[in-house]
Amino acid sequence: MLKEKSIVYTSGTFDVFHSNHVKMIEYARGLGDILIVGVSTDELVCSYKSPPTIPFEERIEIVKALKLPDIVIPQHSLDHTIIVKNLNIDAFVVGDDWAGKYDYLLNLGIKVFYFPYGKGVSSTKIKKNILEKYSTLKTKVDNHSNPDIV
Repeated sequence: MLKEKSIVYTSGTFDVFHSNHVKMIEYARGLGDILIVGVSTDELVCSYKSPPTIPFEERIEIVKALKLPDIVIPQHSLDHTIIVKNLNIDAFVVGDDWAGKYDYLLNLGIKVFYFPYGKGVSSTKIKKNILEKYSTLKTKVDNHSNPDIV
């Protein structure tokens, strides 16, 4: 009898793609035989936080270009009940900034893993850093352009 392959699902916005995105996807890849990655649509992201910087079509193409996922799909909902049932998911991986949010999947027999990167780099932190650097630079340029400002 053939061993059934285990299927792992991970998902995210994957906006301003960075090393922690890769680490989480690598972690998920190591948990099973088949890796499916869901990329949150712009509409979904806007339902719980500010719009992504990179449009959905570009974010999903970036994730598809990785060698780690076997399948990349759009994610339209934060409720993963239908996805895990329809795709026969065995394990679910998400960043620890969502800790506890997906424990309901345990009742469906799904192993849930919260990948520990919430305190590391994030798209939000990168965007904030860019804004701060831009604001500082703009202030310096504006002050230099106006000799009356001391």
